[in-house]
Amino acid sequence: MLDTAMGLMQRGVIPSVTDVAEAAEVSRATAYRYFPTQAAMIQAAVDEALGPILDWSSDSEDAGKRVAELLAFAYPRIEAYETTHRATLLLALDQWRRRQAGTLGSEMPVKRGHRRDLLAKAAGPLRASLGRQAFDRLMQSLSLIFGSEALVVLKDIWGLDGEQAKRVAIWAANALVKAAIADGPTVKAVTAAAKTKPKAAPRPRRGEV
Repeated sequence: MLDTAMGLMQRGVIPSVTDVAEAAEVSRATAYRYFPTQAAMIQAAVDEALGPILDWSSDSEDAGKRVAELLAFAYPRIEAYETTHRATLLLALDQWRRRQAGTLGSEMPVKRGHRRDLLAKAAGPLRASLGRQAFDRLMQSLSLIFGSEALVVLKDIWGLDGEQAKRVAIWAANALVKAAIADGPTVKAVTAAAKTKPKAAPRPRRGEV
């Protein structure tokens, strides 16, 4: 059933559980036993599409190299299942629209947060030296260039192919990591200064000099 769901998504379809049941020639009861909601089925398809990316690791202690390695490893896999990721993005946008309109109801939302854990793992060596605020800012910045949305922008807006998109993403990631390292001590110093700023002296009471 998962293969059937992925096959439909690779053709640009956002299938319902019923659609997958019919295509896989199984009963609806069986299909819903495995996938109680459409979102659960789509989530399983995305996890399968990401595959080895979710198990990525690096032996390097250099955060810049680790992030570059992650992007170099992940982009070809994302592109290989590009249609699946675009279909998932389309469903997430449709759910957002219906949530804003108050018509989503109790439908389970599609969760798309794998990049947060992967990027945190890649840039992990910088966590202690940057501090939480600067590290989180780096993660947020890197998330803009890692994932299906970045691939859509680079391919659809700029007309790049997959290899070119990957190179741009790695270049941008290197720039962000270098900027975070350069700004890190400044951010920490400003934060520390704010915490240790002396309190203003109390105003003298009436009659006191």
